Amino acid sequence: MADKVILAIPSKGRLMERSLEVFKDVGLAIEKTGHERGYLGRMDKLDQVEVAFLSASEIALFISRGRVHMGVTGEDLVRESVSDADARVDFLKRLGFGHADVMVAVPTCWIDVDRVGELEDVAVSFRRVHGRRLCVATKYLNLTRRFFSSRGVTSYRIVESLGATEGTPAAGTAELIVDITSSGATLRANNLKVLEDGIILKSQANLIASKAVDWSSAANEARNEILSRLST
Repeated sequence: MADKVILAIPSKGRLMERSLEVFKDVGLAIEKTGHERGYLGRMDKLDQVEVAFLSASEIALFISRGRVHMGVTGEDLVRESVSDADARVDFLKRLGFGHADVMVAVPTCWIDVDRVGELEDVAVSFRRVHGRRLCVATKYLNLTRRFFSSRGVTSYRIVESLGATEGTPAAGTAELIVDITSSGATLRANNLKVLEDGIILKSQANLIASKAVDWSSAANEARNEILSRLST
């Protein structure tokens, strides 16, 4: 067992900035080693911790597979990419930033549709009139399938969206969406509404740890020290 602990931090954007701020605020400042555009770093006061700067989606996968001990990423990314997330990952600490709700939204003109369970009736009528299934635009393919299955919604087809998902109903490429929102302003601007029971996941950045790693006593000490500081 290696005594070194690999801690993964998002490599860019607001998630990286806020992650670095959180650790600095508890006396565990992180700095990059080597080139400033590199992807390795160190943590002040904990020499046994090696820092790897990775994309937020990579962090979720690497931790679930035991390639990284700990990391910071959004819960939405973990639960989308790891079907048995609770068996593979410990959610150690919610960090209070990166808030986003994964939700189901439909056009505001669907005045008789307020709840997820009503989508199946809409889908049946839609297919009878248009000869095809309702299209749901999303990048959350797995979360969408699991959520709709739990609510008895089956008559739909997923259209994978990698950006500007809110605009797909207006563009005619989908009838409804599953996406993330923080304030709801973009939804309103695109004449969409969140269904009353359509919140799939209230996500935020989490400190997570791998259950697939064989933790040494030294690695456990580092993990406990980090968690203790973040919890004070």
